[in-house]
Amino acid sequence: MNTTPVNTTPVISVRGLRKDFPGPSGGVLTVLDDVTFDLYEGQVVALLGKSGSGKSTLLRHVAGLLAPSGGTVHYRGEPVTGPNRGTAMLFQSFALMPWLTVQQNVELGLQARGVHAVERRGRALRAIDMVGLDGFENAYPKELSGGMRQRVGFARALVVEPDVLLMDEPFSALDVLTAQTLRNELLELLAHPDSPTRTVLLVTHSIEEAVQLADRILVLDTHPGRIKADLRVALPQPRDRRDDGFQALVEDAYEALTGQRTAPAAGPGQDPLRAAEPLPTATVEALTGLLEVLDTRGGAVELAALADALAYEVDDLMPVVEAAQLLGYARVADNRLYLTVTGRGFARADILPRKHLFAAAALANVPLIATIRTLLLASDSGRLREPYLIGRLCGNASERAAHRQLATAVTWGRYAELYEYDADDRVLLLPAEHRRHAA
Repeated sequence: MNTTPVNTTPVISVRGLRKDFPGPSGGVLTVLDDVTFDLYEGQVVALLGKSGSGKSTLLRHVAGLLAPSGGTVHYRGEPVTGPNRGTAMLFQSFALMPWLTVQQNVELGLQARGVHAVERRGRALRAIDMVGLDGFENAYPKELSGGMRQRVGFARALVVEPDVLLMDEPFSALDVLTAQTLRNELLELLAHPDSPTRTVLLVTHSIEEAVQLADRILVLDTHPGRIKADLRVALPQPRDRRDDGFQALVEDAYEALTGQRTAPAAGPGQDPLRAAEPLPTATVEALTGLLEVLDTRGGAVELAALADALAYEVDDLMPVVEAAQLLGYARVADNRLYLTVTGRGFARADILPRKHLFAAAALANVPLIATIRTLLLASDSGRLREPYLIGRLCGNASERAAHRQLATAVTWGRYAELYEYDADDRVLLLPAEHRRHAA
């Protein structure tokens, strides 16, 4: 990747792009307005913005899947008036056909372009090998972990040899560790001598993801979407999140996105909900099962062996492992999971004492749950509306991610009897006995 154009002709050129949709009351809703930028060969450009900024809509215009209401999109100097054959898209939902094998899924794009079966097979197998799925050609999507399914998506996009890879939040449906692995693999693929693709336009809501991957970050405003900042990222790859330069760019991007500087930790005046670390998507039942198996095996097990014992893929096990670490019940070292003293106590406790132990661990180690509990106790009614909490969580996350975070916090908090949840009214409440005392 590079931060300067390798030639004077952009691969993609967007000029004055506007997109209107019919409004709910019969008027016009402008989603994008006066968007102008160039994407040069060898660049990775990130489109960073909140929900409603039109990131995905802009990506679909570049792909030729939507027609502009105004302005133009050009591919190598030619106007885009239909599907752009110089691009391929990678989605967050994997979008694999469950009845087709890995190889058949990868061949789909080639088949649509009329490529002969023999050539199709050879190109598909090379792409599968390039993304590290050699040996899984005849597997079906249901046999693959989330990370492996997204690798199939990579192969399917690369096999048509696009000039530009268009990526719509491709890592958002994955757990934290798998997403980080695939980001690194994406960078390796772009640098691979046999890779047909060197240029990427990436939609993301994650500031750190944008700084890690991109040469340029285009920050979009909302309602309507307009480019309000064009940040150059001159850091060499691989990039270290702990580096001062990395953190400075995160701060710059956050300021461009929100109009304010971030702080290293929650402090006076900073919303603790927005400062809270993301929660892994893991159920209490899965966490309990993991700790019990770990305890019966002496308190230390290799992660791969633990995944086999629980009939999990290693990738699918990681959110549960992250939850155990977050709560102080386990720690990971040298690819082995170790049970802590606190974790052993939880694994061996009876049902009711477990709830009390979990409540203590959640309040001590999970700021989101602790903050919700504090807000409920401070409320005169002992009630908090779910949309209110989602709105506050959306400061550093997409609305979808905020819903995932709150769903986990609600499940854990209800299990610990720290609060209740009314699904009909979408309200969190203090337990009944606390509400009586407050009254």
